[in-house]
Amino acid sequence: MRPFKAYLIEATEGSARGRFVTMDESQLDTGEVTIRVAYSSVNFKDALAATGAGRIIRRFPCVGGIDLSGIVEASADPRFQAGDAVIATSFDIGVAHHGGYAEYARVPGDWVVPLPAGLSLYEAMALGTAGFTAALGVVRMEENGLQPAKGPVIVTGATGGVGGLAVDMLAERDYQVTALTGKEKASDYLKGLGAAAVMLRSTLDLARIRPLDKALWAGAVDNLGGDVLAWIVSTMKQGGTIASIGLAASSSLTTTVMPFILRGASLLGIDSGYIGEPYRSGVWQRLANDLRPRHLHEMSRAIAFDELPGIFKEYVEGHAHGRVVVDIAGAPVA
Repeated sequence: MRPFKAYLIEATEGSARGRFVTMDESQLDTGEVTIRVAYSSVNFKDALAATGAGRIIRRFPCVGGIDLSGIVEASADPRFQAGDAVIATSFDIGVAHHGGYAEYARVPGDWVVPLPAGLSLYEAMALGTAGFTAALGVVRMEENGLQPAKGPVIVTGATGGVGGLAVDMLAERDYQVTALTGKEKASDYLKGLGAAAVMLRSTLDLARIRPLDKALWAGAVDNLGGDVLAWIVSTMKQGGTIASIGLAASSSLTTTVMPFILRGASLLGIDSGYIGEPYRSGVWQRLANDLRPRHLHEMSRAIAFDELPGIFKEYVEGHAHGRVVVDIAGAPVA
């Protein structure tokens, strides 16, 4: 294997900083599967890690990128052969194990999923952890009894990667989706993804959250946490179900047990990081079929590997929109 390019995050003067370096095979982490990376993606978590804006990296130095897709170069795991197209996301990738921002990666076989028929390597990263998480939330809510006939569903943080993909998936499945956003100019974009209504976060009176408020939602996909999640809990319909996915606003939750006892509401924690097989492959299979977003290409854009450092600011400052795919290998988009 030739020396290869990587975006390495190091601890310098008490802060994390990323830079391009040249690495060789001896510097790859342990694992059974060596992958020639075609694409990675940018998630909020990646931006926090690369800029030091959040304490994400658990081991320095570490190649960033929590997602990757590519072709198996070599494998000691009998489930994978050289030439196989694969996906690897979540687990310790990009935070405690060298990740997808490199031309090669080596990971444990249990972290690898075969690329489902019907998805390209590019599309797998247009989905990435964000798409997998959104799909897992929909699957878990429907397992908990959510159906379109039960009433409307709200998605918070709707212009983000997870939020936009969740809006698209739910609308495709005939749910009446309300998209909650803090961005006034995003209404047309969100309605284009299938949202039946757009609600501005500024219209919520989060200083006065009642234990039980007017019942509005049969389901919710929440990316924010904090007071917004507390308001959602108080406004769930009888038997409503919430997928708690993110904490972009706050990791705290101040609420009462009343919606859970008197309305039978359910709060589901969505762990996309460590959920294993066969559930993980099953969700990816559905992303290639009935949960495939209709507007995946419209909500994603590709950047060259060299452009990567310049994109993180959009995420840290809250200006990110849709999904960003990083073209690691200079491959054509398909």
